[in-house]
Amino acid sequence: MAVVAKICGIRTREALDAAIAGRARYVGFVCYPPSPRHIDFHDLEELVADVPAHVIRVGLFVDPDDDTLGEYVEDGALDMLQLAGEETPRRIGKIKEATGLPVMKQVRVASRADVEAAIETYAGSADRLLFDAAPAPDAVGALPGGNGLPFDWRALQDVKMTLPWMLSGGLSLANVADAVRATSAKAVDVSSGVESSRGVKSPDMIRAFLSAVARL
Repeated sequence: MAVVAKICGIRTREALDAAIAGRARYVGFVCYPPSPRHIDFHDLEELVADVPAHVIRVGLFVDPDDDTLGEYVEDGALDMLQLAGEETPRRIGKIKEATGLPVMKQVRVASRADVEAAIETYAGSADRLLFDAAPAPDAVGALPGGNGLPFDWRALQDVKMTLPWMLSGGLSLANVADAVRATSAKAVDVSSGVESSRGVKSPDMIRAFLSAVARL
């Protein structure tokens, strides 16, 4: 089975075009104002209007309220929600019911115990898990994701997965092949690893990353 990729934090037409041309399976949009990758609803709606049907449009939210979710999903701009906050299984169920969209729950990983706990906690609510690195407890200015940090991939080895899952956390052209070999991941997510500066996607880096994934 081929490895598929998600390019997250897209804000420009050039970055989106590079992701689609490079055969990204997912394109991600950060709907969280504190992030330098944030995109408001009106810009998102315009940007995704011509995304091919086979490319899944993912909106990343952090503990969103119902009004925020409603604004982003009411006109069909998104195909999937990525929840990166402290959302409980109960809240995930309510969000799925209200929006009619599948949910990928982002999980911050510092150890194997975090992976196992997430599988047990979200097996009945989320449709997919995304494993990202947990920021250091004393990290200043850390975001819920997109911090460019890897975690110890051994945390995922030989874990019995009951949900589809995606690997994130500090991935780049330089390490994605090693990450896939170490974890047997079938889906990978990148954000800061394809940026020329914080929050600024590089079309050339996107193309190079997707080319590397295609060779796996």
